[in-house]
Amino acid sequence: MKATLLDMRRNPGRILDAIERNETVTLSKRGREIASIVPKRQAKGALSITSSPAFGMWKDRQDLDNPVEYVRRQRKGRFGDF
Repeated sequence: MKATLLDMRRNPGRILDAIERNETVTLSKRGREIASIVPKRQAKGALSITSSPAFGMWKDRQDLDNPVEYVRRQRKGRFGDF
């Protein structure tokens, strides 16, 4: 699919629908192609979040077992304010 930047601003749903149909969208500005939007399923070399080395790096931290309590401790004042 070909689209202009004006199409992207006025009809983003149409562009998103094309991406969901697994189409590559080519964007142009004043008649010149400036970018291509490639659906993730087509992208070569795309990584999933679970394959990232940062995924699960804090899984063994005991202080993050209760996230509500962790945030409460972080928001507490520096000098023991309650």
